[in-house]
Amino acid sequence: MVTHIPAEAHGDERGVLLSYMAAERGAIRRSLLGLTEEQAASRPSASELCLSGLLKHVAEAELSWLRMAQHRQNEKQRDEDTWGDSFRLVGGETVPDVLALWDGVAKETEEFLRSAPDLDETFPLPDVPWFPKDGRVSLRWMALQLIREISRHAGHADIIRESLDGRTAFELIAMEGAQQES
Repeated sequence: MVTHIPAEAHGDERGVLLSYMAAERGAIRRSLLGLTEEQAASRPSASELCLSGLLKHVAEAELSWLRMAQHRQNEKQRDEDTWGDSFRLVGGETVPDVLALWDGVAKETEEFLRSAPDLDETFPLPDVPWFPKDGRVSLRWMALQLIREISRHAGHADIIRESLDGRTAFELIAMEGAQQES
């Protein structure tokens, strides 16, 4: 663990879930500190992953889960033909654009989870081969899934960033702190 994640209050399950989610989002955001658009889009390893693509993917993944839970149409829905675009910036998109999108999604996720009467409420999973037929999950499960998804990609982001310029998570935390102080 690179940062300490405090609970908002003793026994506040929603608060701790949202705090962990925010901490993992912060790790991905920090991985982009001080980089140009070109650096953020570069692929320093055999993988096709890049930092700006990871950013876009996690923003869109969070939006997808949120819309499923809200029983709303996903305005960024992907299909087989556009799936690859969820891992790269296209059509003039920039890192600040995607960060702003994710900020809005994160705020909406927090408001939705805080206002839900019960984290045991469920919603249906889509009819796709990787989910059980007629599957349902709870809002708690969704929050944990988002933490898992964002954390997984935060680890990828750490490796990509360190491959780009040698900066580690600890250095990026210090860099972020210095920017906040100035």
